Amino acid sequence: MKNIFEEGGFMGQSMYQELQPLFAPQSIAIIGASGTPGKWGNQMVARPLRSSFRGPIYPINPKSKEIEGLKAYRSIKDVPGPVDMAIITVLAPMVPAMVKECAEKGVKAMVVISAGFAETGPEGQALQDEVVKIARSAGIRFMGPNGMGIYTSAVRLNTAFDFSPEPGGISFISQSGTMGAYLLETANDKGYGFNTFLSVGNQADLSMADYIEYLGEDDRTKVIVLYIEGLKDADRFLKNAKEVIRKKPIIVYKSGSGEDGARATMSHTASIAGSDQMFDAACKQAGIIRTYDVSHAFDIAEALSKQPLPKGNNVGIVASGGGMCVVSTDACNGYGLRVPELDADTMNKIAKHLIAHAAPPRNPVDLAADPNSMTLANVVELLAKNPNIHSIITDAPLWGVSPETIRDKINAAEIISMVPEKYGKPLIALAMKTKMEGIVFDVMRKKNIPFYEFPKEAARAVYGLYMYARLQERFASLS
Repeated sequence: MKNIFEEGGFMGQSMYQELQPLFAPQSIAIIGASGTPGKWGNQMVARPLRSSFRGPIYPINPKSKEIEGLKAYRSIKDVPGPVDMAIITVLAPMVPAMVKECAEKGVKAMVVISAGFAETGPEGQALQDEVVKIARSAGIRFMGPNGMGIYTSAVRLNTAFDFSPEPGGISFISQSGTMGAYLLETANDKGYGFNTFLSVGNQADLSMADYIEYLGEDDRTKVIVLYIEGLKDADRFLKNAKEVIRKKPIIVYKSGSGEDGARATMSHTASIAGSDQMFDAACKQAGIIRTYDVSHAFDIAEALSKQPLPKGNNVGIVASGGGMCVVSTDACNGYGLRVPELDADTMNKIAKHLIAHAAPPRNPVDLAADPNSMTLANVVELLAKNPNIHSIITDAPLWGVSPETIRDKINAAEIISMVPEKYGKPLIALAMKTKMEGIVFDVMRKKNIPFYEFPKEAARAVYGLYMYARLQERFASLS
C-alpha cells in the first residue's frame, strides 16, 4: 500500500507540524474506556488523570455514564469539543468502525492499543490494512496497533506507566511495549531523565523513520534511543537518521539478531529482523551509535542529554580510594579511553591539596580517604584546567554530610558542577545509590551532572560522548 505521507507531511505540513496532535495533544478521547481497574480501557483514563494531563479527557463507552469521575460518552461523535487524539482499546474487529467515527469527528491522531492485527497472520494483516486505508483517507496519523501507549512530557500525558518518569532529554522509541516499559523503568530507577516514550507496535502507519524525523526537530529531545526488532522502511529511516544525527545523537539496540530471535520478532510485532551484519554496517554509515547490551544505551544517553562533548579521549579520574581509581582506569581502558599521566606542573599543584600520606597524583588521583570535600573540588578544577584532560570522572561529595560539614559539601558540589559550563568539558559523577539523595546531590543534579553507581557505567558514558564527538568531527569535515 502506497504511503501518501512518505514525502513530507499531509497537505504540505512538515512532519513536526503533522505529529503535534500525537506528541502534544490538547484533548484526548479513550475509545473502549472502562471503569474496571486493570483493564486497558481503564488504565488509558486513569494514567493521564494521575499525570495531570493538561487537556480534557473524554472516556468513550456506550454502556457507562461515568468513568474515573469523568463523564462518559456513547460515541466520540457525541463529545462536545474538538478531540486531537483518540486512544483505541476495543477488540481488533471493532477498530475499523471506530476509526471511521474518528474521521467523522475530525480527530487528527490516534494511538491504537488493540492487538490482533498483522502480528497474528494474514487475516490480521487484512484488518490492519483496512484501518490504515480509513485513517489515511481522513488524514489521521496513528501509532500502533499492538502497542502499550505513549508518555510525552510536553503536555504531561502518560498512558504507558503507573509512575511518572523522571523528566529529562531522552526520547525513547520501542517496538516492544513490555520490553520498552521494563527498560525505561530500570533507567528511571537510576535517575535517568525522559522526555518521551513511544510503544510503536506494528508501525502500520507511522514508522521509526517518522518518529525520528519529528524528534529531530523537537527542542525537548536531546538524544534519541531506539529499541528495534526490524525496520519496515529501512532506506527512509537511514536517510532521516543521517540528517537528525547532525543535530542530536541516535542510539540503538536491535534485537532479533539470531535465527531464533528473528522468528520471535516476526510473531511479536510483525517485523522482519533482516541481516544483522547489514544493519550494523548501515548504523556505522549513518552515524548511529549501536549498543549490544539492552541496558547500555541509557547509560550513554543520560550523559549525551546533559553534558558537552569532549575534544579527545583523555580522562581524568578522582576517587577517594585506590581501588576505585584502579577499577575506573580499567573501565576507561576497556572502552578505548586513555587515562594519561599528568605533567609535573599539574601534579605539583594537585599535591599541595592532598593529605600527607596520599600517593603521587599521576592520574588517577587517589584522595586517600580525605574527608575534606574541598580537596575533591580543588583537584577536579585543576584537572579541568589541564588542556590534556578532555573528560572527568569523579567521586561526588555526598559522604559524611552533617550540620558541621554541609556548607563545605555544598560549596564543593557547586565548584564541581560548574566544570562543564566553565571549561566546556564533560563531568561524570560516581556515587553509591544510597547516597544519591539530599541537598548536595540536588545541587549537582540541577546542574545536569549525570550520576552512575559503577565505574563501568561512567566509562561507558564518556565513551558515548567521545564517539558522538568524533561523528560531529566527521560531519564537519564533509561540509
